Amino acid sequence: MLLIFPPLAKACEPPAGISRIAGFLRGNNQNCTLWDANLEGQLYLLGLKQSPTDTWSKRACKNSKRNLDSLRTPSLYDNRDRYQRAVRDINRALTQSCTDKKVTISLADFQEEAFSCHRSADLLLAAQEYKNNLFFRFFQKRLSALLENYEEQWIGISLNYLSQAIPTFALTGYIKKEYPHLKIVVGGGLITSWMRSPGWLNPFTTLFDKMIAGQGERPLLELLQDSTLSEPQYFSPDYRNLPLDDYLAPGLILPYSASTGCYWNRCSFCPEKAEGNPYSKLSTDQSMIDLKQLAATFKPTLIHLLDNAVAPSLMRRMIEEPLETDWYGFARVTPELSDLNFCKDLRNSGCVMLKLGIESGSQKVLNAMDKGINLELVEKSLESLHQAGIATYVYLLFGTPAESMVQARQTLDFAVRNAEAITFLNLAVFNLPRNSPETNSLKIKDFSCGDLGLYYDFHHPKGWNRKEVRYFLATEFKTSPPIRQILQRDPPFFTSNHAPLLLKAIKNDKENAYA
Repeated sequence: MLLIFPPLAKACEPPAGISRIAGFLRGNNQNCTLWDANLEGQLYLLGLKQSPTDTWSKRACKNSKRNLDSLRTPSLYDNRDRYQRAVRDINRALTQSCTDKKVTISLADFQEEAFSCHRSADLLLAAQEYKNNLFFRFFQKRLSALLENYEEQWIGISLNYLSQAIPTFALTGYIKKEYPHLKIVVGGGLITSWMRSPGWLNPFTTLFDKMIAGQGERPLLELLQDSTLSEPQYFSPDYRNLPLDDYLAPGLILPYSASTGCYWNRCSFCPEKAEGNPYSKLSTDQSMIDLKQLAATFKPTLIHLLDNAVAPSLMRRMIEEPLETDWYGFARVTPELSDLNFCKDLRNSGCVMLKLGIESGSQKVLNAMDKGINLELVEKSLESLHQAGIATYVYLLFGTPAESMVQARQTLDFAVRNAEAITFLNLAVFNLPRNSPETNSLKIKDFSCGDLGLYYDFHHPKGWNRKEVRYFLATEFKTSPPIRQILQRDPPFFTSNHAPLLLKAIKNDKENAYA
């Protein structure tokens, strides 16, 4: 089976989903090949000859290869200004590959004015008009080489993000037209969200021969094997035949999941809960076997733990048996993180950054969300992590049904009060999942005007609607000097994926400011 990760997503690490599936399939005696069409497609566009007219674009296109090489060099990340210029220039060069002003492309997004990712009719049209897609020439060239001696029946596509939707449908339309004997199976995060939306009726039966919601390993094995086998064995992810030296990072960043779903799974706003995604966890022993083996085999610069929340039990084992490789990931605020000694041990285990979904600086809002944390514990944890030398990427959410401007200003006060211990900030405006129970108690309105929309807008019960929230963020929250200083650190386009790579530069900036 050929497993494809399509454009467009951040191309700074190997695609985790198809790597996990490859390990499972290969371990259970099924052949597969991995194609990261996302990374290769972006590099293809950057390699096209351009004829820009403005000074910035000329400079960016001329220095494109040098900037790509520098992005793969550790020394670039020691200087935040040089890093930001290189990334913005690469992004500028990428935009020059698109002369059609109806297409918007960046290192983190892809949109076409003619097609909405929220309407099935538009996506079907994108498949029909595949020759007009920006990536068509690339697909045409690479697929012919990949399929030259291809004897399998199935092709698998991993569709995770809205930014991948239009290229995915163009690719599918091309395959259906030029290789009609091949069958296509599609899965991934976005497919799962669509299939678990209320009232789902599959509009894509003419394109996809099979769609898989949730984890794809076992369904794909059942699809490929000739007969029913005994219980399949677990195997760790396999990154072989991916271009591991070409990703946009100063060394290999290795993604790994020790669990799927969330072990808390009670937050009222969470799409994971709304979609009914179950929590499934590898044993801590198995996770440690995997991590040690992967670290020894690939010698990554950084391990990216993809869990919605890294389990405290895994943290404790990583403290007991350090990987000798830096790592980062999402975590819930738990009592362990308020313990300075635990945080110091965690830092010694290789933990350089934790992403924390704190959401609000109002206890009232947190309680209404059923977040399961209290602000006293949060603030103590932030201070302990800061003292231990672990960076924090804090996520805040505004406009939830329980929030008003009063609570939003409490969140501002919270962020300012803890600014020294917050390394990065992500600010988001609340979207109401369509299958959330809260839709029954709110006056909802359509958000995306399409049958594939995942969220509703709603009339806020306290008048704290999106327009008011955005105005507050722009005029009060982001203009606060301590907050503005934090937001300026955020890596352009790559955000949290590159954030742990810039910690030395941020430390140097702070020391120079104090000097």
